[in-house]
Amino acid sequence: MTAQVPFLDLRAHHEPQMPELIEAFRKVAESSAFAGGPFVARFEAEFAAFCGTRHAVGVGNGTDALWLSLLALGVGPGDEVITVPNSFMATAEAISYCGARPVFIDIEERSYSMNPALLAQAVTRRTRAIIPVHLFGQMADMDPVLDVARQSGLPVVEDACQAHGATYKGTKAGGVGIAGCFSFYPGKNLGAFGEAGAVTTNDPELHRKVQVLRDHGQARKYFHSMIGWNARMDGVQGAILSVKLVRLSAANAARRAHAALYDQLLADVPEVIRPTVMPHNEHVFHIYAIRVPRRDQILQRMTARGVNCAIHYPVPIHLQEAYRFLGHGVGSYPVAERCAQELLSLPMYPELRPEQIERVVIALKECLAEK
Repeated sequence: MTAQVPFLDLRAHHEPQMPELIEAFRKVAESSAFAGGPFVARFEAEFAAFCGTRHAVGVGNGTDALWLSLLALGVGPGDEVITVPNSFMATAEAISYCGARPVFIDIEERSYSMNPALLAQAVTRRTRAIIPVHLFGQMADMDPVLDVARQSGLPVVEDACQAHGATYKGTKAGGVGIAGCFSFYPGKNLGAFGEAGAVTTNDPELHRKVQVLRDHGQARKYFHSMIGWNARMDGVQGAILSVKLVRLSAANAARRAHAALYDQLLADVPEVIRPTVMPHNEHVFHIYAIRVPRRDQILQRMTARGVNCAIHYPVPIHLQEAYRFLGHGVGSYPVAERCAQELLSLPMYPELRPEQIERVVIALKECLAEK
């Protein structure tokens, strides 16, 4: 039986690093620095340096990063935050958990990111922030977003949960807006051994507020200046992430090489819309998402051939049952809805081998040829 091509192979990713990862576990256990502490502080400094920002705050996950950033900016009940409907649910959840209302605008056809041409008309007197999403590993078109934000006096919070190391005009994700929000869920380009996240910023006041909010609102133990939450990063995750951060740039380069091979092998397949790397961007291909006709049928056929693919994301946020109360129906955001019906994510991880990519493409061509 032919070996399957996994969508993601974390075992292959971790195996070469295992001695260092085990040593990281040992050091945390010996020091008993399990909640926050020196290993988290070390990673925060390293990740801020990697992103080119003054500060990074380790938190429990990417959702915490988004939520606490908005809270630190004063977003609350009755406010609106503009974002896109084709992200993971957490982007909107973070807005809702502040008591605010997510306001969606449609996306660009090629980048799958926020369409800046639609942004200004979405701003109202209730708008308090803008969250562009750097989807699949590519940053949104930030200059026009920032232009509208400046004209409206609004902060921009980057949802960079899929964009570790991506750049826009030479600046890395997390360093363009007032805050960058990252997830270190295990399957991300930089993944923890469980849940973890971070907020990057150049703003000292935002940095201080997120630090306080993540630790029950206390600037020092048992003295609570704000109502916060328990959103600390575990010491084990900080130590693991420090080990893995060293290899992130090389891993991202491997992803770009895999994407280039996919592009080459799929160039003669007219039914396939390949990812577009937009001008001024360096993509890190957290996901290699193509668009195909009969997507759900193709997914089933690929699975039957032993090639594991995925869908990111099958139902846009505005059509989810949880957000029915917003009153959006089918057709509200046509580009996002069309992409949700066509996008198919092919296997993508640094350890993917060229022969595996060739097998994926052969299987895809066979599936498309079937009637």
